[in-house]
Amino acid sequence: MTKITNQRAIIDRRAVIARLAELAAEDLPKNKRRSKVLELFKQLLTLGRAEVRRRFEEKGDGAQAVRENCFLIDQLVRLVHDFAADHEFQQGVRTSGEALSLVAVGGYGRGELSPHSDIDLLFLLPYKRVPYHEQVVEYILYMLWDMGLKVGHSTRSAEECIRNAKGDLTIRTALLEARWLWGDQGLFADLRNRYRNEIMATTAVEFVESKLAERDSRHSQMGDSRYVLEPNVKEGKGGLRDLHTLYWIAKYMYRITDIGELAAAGIISRQAARRFVKAQNFLWTVRCHLHYLTDRPEDRLTFDVQPEMAVRMRYADRPCARGVERFMKHYFLIAKDVGDLTRLFCALAEEQHKRKPRRLNLSRLFSRPTSVAGFILDGGRLDVTTEDQFETDPVAMIRLFHTALHHEVDIHPKALDRVHRSLKRIDAGLRNNPEANRLFMEMLTSRKNPEVALRHMNEAGVLGRFIPDFGRVVAQMQYDMYHVFTVDEHTVQALGVLHSLEAGKLTEEAPTSSDIIHQVASRRALYVATFLHDIAKGRGGDHSTLGADVAMKLGPRLGLTDEETESSAWLVREHLSMSRIAFKRDIDDPKTIQDFVALVQSPERLKLMLCLTVADIRAVGPTVWNAWKAGLLRELYQRALDVMTGGLSSVAHSTRVKASQAKLRAELAKHGWPAEEIEAHLARGYPSYWTTYDTAIQMRHARLVREAEAVRAPLTVEPRVDTHRAVTEITVYTGDHPGLFSQIAGAMAVSGANIVDAKIITLANGMALDTFCIQDSEGGAFDSPAKLAKLSACIEQVLSGRMRLDRELAARKGKLPSRAHVFKVPPRALVDNTPSRSHTVIEVNGRDRPGLLYDLTNAMTNLGLQISSAHISTYGERVVDVFYVKDVFGHKVEHDRKLEQIRAILLKALEPPVAAAVKAAE
Repeated sequence: MTKITNQRAIIDRRAVIARLAELAAEDLPKNKRRSKVLELFKQLLTLGRAEVRRRFEEKGDGAQAVRENCFLIDQLVRLVHDFAADHEFQQGVRTSGEALSLVAVGGYGRGELSPHSDIDLLFLLPYKRVPYHEQVVEYILYMLWDMGLKVGHSTRSAEECIRNAKGDLTIRTALLEARWLWGDQGLFADLRNRYRNEIMATTAVEFVESKLAERDSRHSQMGDSRYVLEPNVKEGKGGLRDLHTLYWIAKYMYRITDIGELAAAGIISRQAARRFVKAQNFLWTVRCHLHYLTDRPEDRLTFDVQPEMAVRMRYADRPCARGVERFMKHYFLIAKDVGDLTRLFCALAEEQHKRKPRRLNLSRLFSRPTSVAGFILDGGRLDVTTEDQFETDPVAMIRLFHTALHHEVDIHPKALDRVHRSLKRIDAGLRNNPEANRLFMEMLTSRKNPEVALRHMNEAGVLGRFIPDFGRVVAQMQYDMYHVFTVDEHTVQALGVLHSLEAGKLTEEAPTSSDIIHQVASRRALYVATFLHDIAKGRGGDHSTLGADVAMKLGPRLGLTDEETESSAWLVREHLSMSRIAFKRDIDDPKTIQDFVALVQSPERLKLMLCLTVADIRAVGPTVWNAWKAGLLRELYQRALDVMTGGLSSVAHSTRVKASQAKLRAELAKHGWPAEEIEAHLARGYPSYWTTYDTAIQMRHARLVREAEAVRAPLTVEPRVDTHRAVTEITVYTGDHPGLFSQIAGAMAVSGANIVDAKIITLANGMALDTFCIQDSEGGAFDSPAKLAKLSACIEQVLSGRMRLDRELAARKGKLPSRAHVFKVPPRALVDNTPSRSHTVIEVNGRDRPGLLYDLTNAMTNLGLQISSAHISTYGERVVDVFYVKDVFGHKVEHDRKLEQIRAILLKALEPPVAAAVKAAE
């Protein structure tokens, strides 16, 4: 336990006792005396906390701070108790039935208190409550509460504690950490002995199973990944609660009071014990900083606090990494260490209590050990044959993961611990060992899910040492609101997506790539490129170009042919090109397809690029991939293939249009549409419409258009909540006219909706069929019935001219989601005439905010520009919007002065409202 130096600087117990005695001696009414005593305790608490904080901010030692906070509260509780017993409720001789013991439980019982943590107290009685108990307990609690402390409490006898602990896991856990604080020690000793003999001695396996199940449930609620970019320091995977769980298990099984005792007894290695202490101290420090920074019991490392946390923990910016990214990388590495320790402790728990399990699957331990590929298969898990196996045969570290994947078995945590201790044996010799590289490539390209093996290798520290370039992105975060996982976790998940495509698990979400992945000739190049596509992030410069250089160097070492190496390097260099063109360019424009084909050049590369693009996007986060993006990529792929094959591909564009129409025709006929109505509806859509949407969406559109035309409705607004994507689709059917898109965007901004995607369609009958994907200000689906009703009314009022958008939006501009204000995005406006023969293409990049799309499109309308198509993309806090426009005469904008005017006005529209107002005032 951390020693507390100069305790009297935190609280001088002798001086306080003397002052309390003076107050007690004064002839004061009881209420006034209590007020003075309370004021004294408040001062002591304030001064003590200030001293603890001063020391913490000076040294940044979380372990010291939580002990010192605990010491301060210990002394205050004891002083309050003594004042109550000695001065407020004096008794000459107390009976044994009036004995009372104050016991700290929970985290407070462990001797750990973060600055804003709750205090849990047990008032332990001999057998039943008497008036004296009630008086003292009430005085103590009200005094602590009035001091501003958050106190959880219970008043029980030892018998009640034991009875409740048998039926309640929370109480059992709290009592496990019980610590005598003050009062009758005999009562506490009796409780402790009964707890050990009546609870711990008979319920160890049940306790272990329950705590691990509790942990799994907690992980599931928190996202079940230690690599989410806004982690919970206490409850998240790899956080303090996981360490607490390990400590509880160890204490329950081995009756220890300190993790170091496990190492001293030879149960775990001293290195593992040091890692536990290191992880615990780091997490304590982070939590203390969080509490001081937010001035509340905050445990979430949200984006808005991460930069200041990095400053407070002294992580400076470096040329290739910001301080906040370096801090979060360290956090994730610590969380990974906690995961390693969790696996090791779980193995110990299983071996200590071998009985038929409910959750731990202990029965596998009784299976007879067998030899597999130079390892022992014991209890269904791979273990080493000798303690020094990895020291004498370093290749065995790679073979361990290869064998586990091949035989689909788990690796024993003790073997993983041996791996961790032998990581220094992964040197240049092993990296260049042909057998080691062969085993690695077989894992990377395995028909069995490579995600499993590579994640285990990564968490064990093997992957980063075997592929040092990968080691540089382990636990590396990207400080934005778009990427959900660290770079290494994203990469491993992308490989898992490739496996799912091959296994046919994504045929509904990604039908084309699920089919063509079986047609690629360069399968090994595809998997290597997926593994390397983000490997150069964080180095400065274009990570795609730098990553291609890594691929060229690494390919030969991994056994790739020259052709495979070149293909993988090209894929890494261009891995963003397909999504950029599909989402930011008009794929109905022939020049877009021609430029893309010139880049890709061959059908094989086109297939590889589609598969990698799908894997990359799906692995960004659970809500990033959607049917819309799938359709755009699929259409770009098919049109490029048409050109490459001279229009002879099996699914040429005209064929796809006819096939799409045929599917819809059949569906409409099933729903009783007359043939003439079907053909009239099919005539409304231009060819691009039929290849953009799938049959299900076309059916919804057909119904909407039919109902609107039947009553000649001037405006139809139809919402559809997509809970899977956390968005609401708003389809608007109305007469097309210049500025329509801008007006609808403005109405949505007034209604508090944030547009994250949009598709503009003009039908042959002159009607607009526009679809907008919207979310609320916190990034959730815009699904409140009241909000949707307000949105429909707002669109109608704007389009009818009964609402002034400029006035309505003025009050809303500048409001951002609470966590988004910390991100800075340099504004950029590009006006380019080369991507299209018939349109000028405008691309704007900037910081997202309510009303931004309206500001941009309204500026274009005021410039006399006609928006033919818009491609709206939102990447967290950053927007990348692309517009295909013509001038009032229907031509490209080619005059230099007009082009410069467009850039200047759009840059002004991108400015935050506050900055724009300041400039206007100047």
